[in-house]
Amino acid sequence: MPRLLPDLLTTRRLILRAPRMDDAATLFQRYTQDAAVARYMVWRPHTALSQAEGFLAGCLQDWDTGKRQAYVLALAETPQEAIGMVDARPAGGTVDLGYVLARSHWGAGLMPEAVEAVAAAALVRPGGFRVQATCDVDNRASARTLEKAGFSREGRLERLTVHPDLGSEPRACFMYARCR
Repeated sequence: MPRLLPDLLTTRRLILRAPRMDDAATLFQRYTQDAAVARYMVWRPHTALSQAEGFLAGCLQDWDTGKRQAYVLALAETPQEAIGMVDARPAGGTVDLGYVLARSHWGAGLMPEAVEAVAAAALVRPGGFRVQATCDVDNRASARTLEKAGFSREGRLERLTVHPDLGSEPRACFMYARCR
């Protein structure tokens, strides 16, 4: 299956590129083991480097097949040093996004910049008409990320996503979208 989005995206401050296995150690050290980062994620903090390696192996396999494109985020001046990821999962004319950023880079406006770049690329592709993402109703920072990236809140979806660090029951999430 061909990839629907470019292999490389650039913004004023960021490079979004394909992951590499040698990113695993950096991602593990910077955020995958950080409980504050994992709080609203669908995964628990990693306790071993092998977990980050397994995750990246899946990302690489999906990238090669076109199933999804999990971009690694890096600052433009240090393109080899991963600081986060934006996961783009195409489904017909829609692309569903997920994203994560190392805590040391929170509050600098980097994630809205990255999400906006992926959304723009998704909406100019032939047949692309919608980019969407959900976030926990209590995750105000994620909601602001989407709003800053030009997404509109469409509604509240009850019992949608389990965030293991918050409990075993599905939690309510807001649905955001940016459409063409």
